Amino acid sequence: MTGKTYFVTTYGCQMNEHDSERLSGMLEADGYTKATAPAEADVVVFNTCCIREKADTRLYGNLGHLKSVKDARPGMKIVVGGCLAQKDRSLIQTKAPYVDVVLGTHNLASLPRLLRESDTGPSFEILEQTEVFPSALPARRSSPWHAWVSISIGCNNSCTFCIVPAVRGEEVSRRTGDIVAEVQSLVADGVVEVTLLGQNVNSYGRDLDGTPMFSKLLFALDSVEGLERVRFTSPHPKDFRADTVEAMANCRSVCEHIHLPVQAGSDRVLKRMKRAYTRARYMEKLAMVRAAIPDVAVTTDIIVGFPGETEDDFAETLSLVEEARYDAAYTFQYSSRPMTEAADLPDHLPKEVVQERYERLTELQDRISFESNIANVGRTHEVLVEGPSKKDPGKLTGRTRTNKLVHFGSDGADAGTLRTVRITAAHPHHLEGEGHASRLTLPLAAEAQGCGSCS
Repeated sequence: MTGKTYFVTTYGCQMNEHDSERLSGMLEADGYTKATAPAEADVVVFNTCCIREKADTRLYGNLGHLKSVKDARPGMKIVVGGCLAQKDRSLIQTKAPYVDVVLGTHNLASLPRLLRESDTGPSFEILEQTEVFPSALPARRSSPWHAWVSISIGCNNSCTFCIVPAVRGEEVSRRTGDIVAEVQSLVADGVVEVTLLGQNVNSYGRDLDGTPMFSKLLFALDSVEGLERVRFTSPHPKDFRADTVEAMANCRSVCEHIHLPVQAGSDRVLKRMKRAYTRARYMEKLAMVRAAIPDVAVTTDIIVGFPGETEDDFAETLSLVEEARYDAAYTFQYSSRPMTEAADLPDHLPKEVVQERYERLTELQDRISFESNIANVGRTHEVLVEGPSKKDPGKLTGRTRTNKLVHFGSDGADAGTLRTVRITAAHPHHLEGEGHASRLTLPLAAEAQGCGSCS
């Protein structure tokens, strides 16, 4: 046992959160305990993202602030891992020579060894392919009732704005049996909800037997006794197929929520993005899932200000949002990233133009989200309790199967338990309700098709 402490700071997506749990798990297996703040830790790990430029700025800013702490505590070690480490490689050593360890996305398992090697000097190692699948590593989960489960890593798509294939590599799928075994072990440990992770979950298994196997995986997980909820992110619209919709509609545990990134509403922009679908084709996929699961909640990703986007192109995005009626949207201002094709495209837009369009889009989506939430007032939802509300500790907070955030009166329920909640008020980004200890009883029609309870 080392008797030393660690602290992990995570930037970016759910995959990074998953990786951070593995980094923490390995450190604890090596005898470290978690510190309450970076300045108090013997080992500080930054698990980085490089999707947006501000992630770079945040990392180097935080490294600068930590330098004075490290100067006062020579025994402190600083680790930089993740996507930015994979991208920047030796640049981190140039910008922050006091960093002790740098490791990329493919060699999380190397962390304990690299820390030991850093006793005699900086230890940097960036691999080009995965040495150990992250989910095979020990984990320190942030939640006792929820778990991230990686089903694949890497991506075979070529979206011109995305750096992920460059830093995560080609798609590699886990064996279905390994995933099911992990979920069974998690459920035995008290987990009731899992979120399946992949850069493109819909193409899961294509590298194993030549055809996507995602729907089969959903059916396999649905048979795990004690597993209440299955979520997944993210599907790519071009690979979103009818068999996945069938699995969503017929698997009791699969939640009635789909995150289907559209990115833009203009066919011209979609083509420049190399998204491999048209607006019409995307809307057909959306109609397919809503026909099979009438109460499904739909969220999306949208990029504003892609190079060459005209006002007419943007107007098409606004009209798509009006037509699609998303429950929520994650909206981003385009950020030029090295190692992407879009960085070299002409006609990058002025910041003020992008900002103005972004504000129009968010205003529209906030209105639609509010209208969607108002429609839930008076209805009853099954809510998975997450704990006390951050804004009002006297209330509980949780999520419906449709992934809507609900604050409701506390009845002393523990995190990870299910409550029946009647919705009493709506806001653009959350609901309010009254909770009851009993589980929600499904209507017969819903029970027959195995859709779960979403209303």
